[in-house]
Amino acid sequence: MVVEDDENLRLAVTTELARTGLEVDEAADLAGADRMLGAGSGYDCVVFDRMLPDGDALSYVQRRRREGWTSPVLFLTALDTVADVVAGFEHGGDDYLGKPFAMAELTARVHILTRRAGTARPSVLRSADLEVDCARRQVRRAGVLLGLTTKEYAVLEYLITRAGQAVSRSELLDHCWDSSTDPMSNVVDVTVRRLRGKLGEPEMVHTVRGRGYRFAEPRG
Repeated sequence: MVVEDDENLRLAVTTELARTGLEVDEAADLAGADRMLGAGSGYDCVVFDRMLPDGDALSYVQRRRREGWTSPVLFLTALDTVADVVAGFEHGGDDYLGKPFAMAELTARVHILTRRAGTARPSVLRSADLEVDCARRQVRRAGVLLGLTTKEYAVLEYLITRAGQAVSRSELLDHCWDSSTDPMSNVVDVTVRRLRGKLGEPEMVHTVRGRGYRFAEPRG
């Protein structure tokens, strides 16, 4: 999630992060960020502008940390003296980037933090003849590289990390799409159908009637 009150900068940052394969939500102030964090979304990284219309993000993050919140935080701000940077870390930040900044550096730092959030997950996931390379975001079946879209990859990765479990459409929508996606749309079903076609036979993504989808290794 990107929390930034400057609309043009917020759009530029979210667009660039999305271009690199991340699913990005956005908020213009602390109240908006608080609503989204309270909805139960588990963000792999949150980018906070420090000085927001309704307060300093440092105090907000510090309070959240005391409540047990663990998502990595990057502070993005024009306040870049040594004292400001130290305060950022002391209040629960994981990284601190001063404005103006190079977009390439920001995306690199965000990707490092998102990987840190998922350190318990192996870099390569395997099931039967399927191999999912999480670092390169590449998928191979029987050694053949599959040309998956960003959404198809996100759905597959989410399902394989929960192999054997029924995952609802709403859960896939929350994790693999941003908050602007219409919850009544059929994008999940369409994406799963295309993913199945690219994965081929025997089938590995199964429909659980009335519940959603489940990833399972082919029998035999």
